[in-house]
This record gives sequence, C-alpha cells and structure tokens, in this order.
Amino acid sequence: MNTTGTALSAFKAYDIRGRVPGEVNLELARKLGLAFAAEFAPREVCIGRDARLSSRDLSLVLENGLLDGGADVTDIGLCGTEELYHAVFSQGFDGGIMVTASHNPKDWNGFKLVRGGARPLSGESGLFALRERILAGDLPLAARPGRRRKKDFRSAYVRHLMSLLGDAGSLAHLTIVADAGNGCAWLPLRELREYLPCVLVPLRREPDGNFPHGVPNPLLPENRQTTRAAVLEHGAGLGLAWDGDFDRCFFFDEEGNFVEGYYMVGLLAAALLARHPGETILHDPRLTWNTREIVEEAGGIALETRTGHAFFKDRMRTEGALYGGEMSAHHYFRDFACCDSGMLAWLLVYQLMSRTGKPLSQLVGERMRRYPASGERNCSLDDPAAALLLAREKYAPQALRISCVDGVSMEFADWRFNLRPSNTEPLVRLNVESRGDEPLMRRKTEEILALLAGGDSASR
Repeated sequence: MNTTGTALSAFKAYDIRGRVPGEVNLELARKLGLAFAAEFAPREVCIGRDARLSSRDLSLVLENGLLDGGADVTDIGLCGTEELYHAVFSQGFDGGIMVTASHNPKDWNGFKLVRGGARPLSGESGLFALRERILAGDLPLAARPGRRRKKDFRSAYVRHLMSLLGDAGSLAHLTIVADAGNGCAWLPLRELREYLPCVLVPLRREPDGNFPHGVPNPLLPENRQTTRAAVLEHGAGLGLAWDGDFDRCFFFDEEGNFVEGYYMVGLLAAALLARHPGETILHDPRLTWNTREIVEEAGGIALETRTGHAFFKDRMRTEGALYGGEMSAHHYFRDFACCDSGMLAWLLVYQLMSRTGKPLSQLVGERMRRYPASGERNCSLDDPAAALLLAREKYAPQALRISCVDGVSMEFADWRFNLRPSNTEPLVRLNVESRGDEPLMRRKTEEILALLAGGDSASR
C-alpha cells in the first residue's frame, strides 16, 4: 500500500474518508491509531464502527494501533456515530474514533475523530497533525501497551435521549415508518420504541454492509420511493429514513412527500426557541432566508457558519448556541454536547407534532411556498475553483450581497444562490432559493447549471 498517497488523499477537512483499499486500508488504520496515541496521549479511547463490510477489520487494526501506542481502548462495536459521541462525553473518555463512511458507496470507508467531551477533530484542530505524523513516520510504540475491553452504552444513550425529550406521556399515538436503510439505525430504535406510544414500522432494519437496497443516502431521490410507498401503505403520520451511521435523519410527511432538510432546520429552530427564547441558532450558508426569518421572528440570533460537522460543533461551543442545523440534515444540539443527532431530531419533531396536533405537511408547507428551494444540485467538474470564478464574474455585478463563508453566496432582490466545492467528494454543489417565486428559482438553477457546464443559456 502507498501510505503516503493514502494519507494525503483520505484526510479531508473534517474527517478521513476514501475508497477501500486504495485510500483507506488496514495500514492507514494502524498508523492512525499510533498517531492518535502519540499526538494526544489519551488514557482511554472509545471506538465504534458502522455496518460496512470493511469496518470490522479496520476497527480491529485501529484498536491494535492505539493499544501499541499505549492507550486503553473501549470497543462499543456496531453503533451509530452519535452513540460514539454520547459514550465519549458521558463516560469521560479522552477521545473517540468512529469507523464509518456514512452515506458514501459501500466500497468507501473512513474515520470520524473526537477528543474528550466529543470535541471534533478537523484539519485545523488536529486532523492534519495526525496526517503529518503518519507522513513523517513519527509513530512511537509505548513501553507498555494499553488494555482493551468491550462495553455497551446503548441503554444509557437511549435514556439520555428520552431525558432531553421530557414527558413521553404527551406524545401522540402515531404510526411512523422507520427506514434504517440496512444501516445501524434500528439498533437504538428497537430500544426507543419501549418508551414511546407510537407504532414504528421498520424497513430494511438489519445492518448489512452489502447494502442490498442501495447505499443508505436518502438525499438521492432514487432512494426515497420505498419510504414513501410505506408511508402511504400504512397510513403513517410520519416517515423517517437515516443514512448508514444515522447521524442524519430525513423526513417524509403524511402524504409520503420528502421534506428538504432546509425546512426542518427552521422548524426545529422555532420549536427550540419557543422553549429557550433569545438563544443563538447556527445555520449553513447554502440556503438561509427561511431560517433567518424564522429565528429573527422568534427573537433568536441567527449566525451563518461554514458547512461541515467539525466546524459546526466548534462554533456551537464558541457561541454557546442552542441549536445548529445544516440543510444536509445534520442537526446539532447544545444538550447533546453540541454534537449532531439523527435520533433527537426526529423525536423533537414528533413531540412538536404531538403538541400542536398538526401534520408535518402543515408545519412546513407555508415555509416551503414562501421560500422555494432547488435542493442540492451536484456537478462533477475538473476545476471547481474555475467554476466559482466563472459564477462570480457573471453574477457579482448585480449582487446585493456576496459572502465567501463557504464557497460563494450571492443575494439579489428576489433570489439567491450558494456554490461550493464539496469537502468530501469531487463535486461542486449548487443551491438556489427565491422569495415565493418557484419559476424564478427553477429558471436560475438551470441557468447556473448551464453556465457551469460551459453552455451559458442565461439571458443577458
């Protein structure tokens, strides 16, 4: 294996991720364990893994690297990323590493890393320091290896979620479709259902790294039909689907319609501000108008921050934010150590529906009409930087506001867009929204896509 090339290509802005075995492999896993132990000198590290076929071996070799570096290791086995976060912040571990590639294809894998308190490692806060250790071969063996143990904290994690929800007796007796996508989401759901009055209808409940029904990524439109059909078949009041490590939850209303994560950010912000007025809410720069309006009307403070889980968690702590949401369906909660949780998000929406007696379609419908959005459109381009420059040259002269918090965002009187390179894939991502004018939003979306493809169809 070419470790140097591997280390350079797999380390991203806020995690380690790549194809197996070309970019992520057993050699990298062992060296990562040694590097983590040497760089941070942890006493005890918690590790977990998703259901991917390569995750078990990567986890075992990672564990051996940590042990040889002198760290004790607690292995919590097959789990979701947020279960690892919970174990780290609730049990006082000095760090944690989750073996996962989340929503990526089945031949990918990677690592999400945190320090004590579930504080994330990004490139700027230690991740690239680990890369430099690996490249330099600065991976000392400890005089005395660490000790290993296996432990299960799932019940404590479920109890913590329920403590944040409050009184389960006020929840409605809904039927809810729960599509685990052959990832790990059903593992805690089968325990959560013992606390809840709803009927959970499981789909694709068994963890299976072959992903026989396709990679668990509900952002792909072709992956939504099974969930939608089940909502209609069972007359469910809500449909839910998760990605492979279930740190993201996706919502379907009672008519089986997929609800873009953008509108769920506004909904959760309003629900939480109603209980904690005046607090700070974080949002990403891709789609913003709906969230900003909701937060300001509720008396909160809306702050824009860079896309990516590590950046959000750092800013959550810096600002003391109550909640942060990304349109990609990452939802961050101060009461969950500023980490993202795909379980707490749906529980809070379920609670809101129960309290108001309103279906999800009614809770988000007016906001969707007020700020229609394109959803994320991805373009594979050889030169993402040139694409951003091309967009700036065309649209900047007419823009009322330009922001470079993440990629480039431009606002006009009746529409806005964000164009940004992906941090994890070779793509440029486009999002467009308008003020109550869906035809304008669609027209501008196609206009920008045509520009990026080199066939500018814009009317000048």
